[in-house]
Amino acid sequence: MRDEEDTVAGADADDDALLVLTALLLTPARFPSVLGDDYVAACGALSLEPYEEGYGLVLGQDGDGARWTVVVEDVSLVAVAIAAWDCGMEHDLSPDDRSVVCALPGWPLAVAVAAPGVPAPHDPETDGAGPAPLAPPDTESWGAAQRRLGADEIAARWTLWREQIDDAEFVQPPGRESAEGAGGGEPLGGDAGDGGPEGQGTGVRKPGGASGTDGGARGDAENGGGRAVPSTTAADGVGGTEPAAAATGQHPGVRRALSEALAYTKNPPPPGRIRSVFASADARTLRVDGPGWSMVARTDDIALILLDEEPGQVLPVGRGPALPSLLEALDALAPHPA
Repeated sequence: MRDEEDTVAGADADDDALLVLTALLLTPARFPSVLGDDYVAACGALSLEPYEEGYGLVLGQDGDGARWTVVVEDVSLVAVAIAAWDCGMEHDLSPDDRSVVCALPGWPLAVAVAAPGVPAPHDPETDGAGPAPLAPPDTESWGAAQRRLGADEIAARWTLWREQIDDAEFVQPPGRESAEGAGGGEPLGGDAGDGGPEGQGTGVRKPGGASGTDGGARGDAENGGGRAVPSTTAADGVGGTEPAAAATGQHPGVRRALSEALAYTKNPPPPGRIRSVFASADARTLRVDGPGWSMVARTDDIALILLDEEPGQVLPVGRGPALPSLLEALDALAPHPA
């Protein structure tokens, strides 16, 4: 659907028509992480009721080039369009007016394409009426939105990230207390890198690998899919691939994140706080969020944690004896859409 100038081919300018550029799902299983830690928070960011059926978000420009995010009830229509675009197929997305819930000025994510024949994308003139235009998070700072987008990037490129981590970081040195005797299955306890129940390694790494702005026609599992993928690059190294300074002890933020994740298995969190997508025939990729932290994990492998207090850095958590059961329990709580 894109030409060499990053415009959407085949769009005709009409002052009253929305020139569709991309679309996202907003459901308990799949929503733009930039909007919040869970589905309820994401809906709240757009002043929407968190209905179980969810919504579709259609991003485009009007005939004047202004950015608009149109919220529709027809989730299936949007899902079919995203699936077609993911496969590189042409597909016209034209929601029925009766399905439209509201039209919000601006875009919540950066979009790498633009409609031809209209002015460059810009926020509409609202004269102060209605909500302020939506805008992507500032990539020159680090906060909750950037942390979640960084976790999304890792989830989408797990293999690239996993290759940067040496399993030797998690091997228990001779003479240290065994994992089974140092925590009784709780995903807490043990020093960093000692292979204890928590299994946290000593490496602290910056999010890196390929840029989050591939601009292709594929969707993104965590961000809702569509023809444009937002950048997850932050100011201090999100986007680089070099390890940061090594941790010298068990990070308290990692302990907090694992403790809160364990608490989810006893008191289920709001919908969308735990998400699960297909990874392989025998594994799932998990995305788990909480106040100040994000986790990315494979149910057959390790976990990676990002923290608000550690800008642009990724802390690996070794598998150990307790992490597998924690990940299995979290996966059981996540919705598994067909």
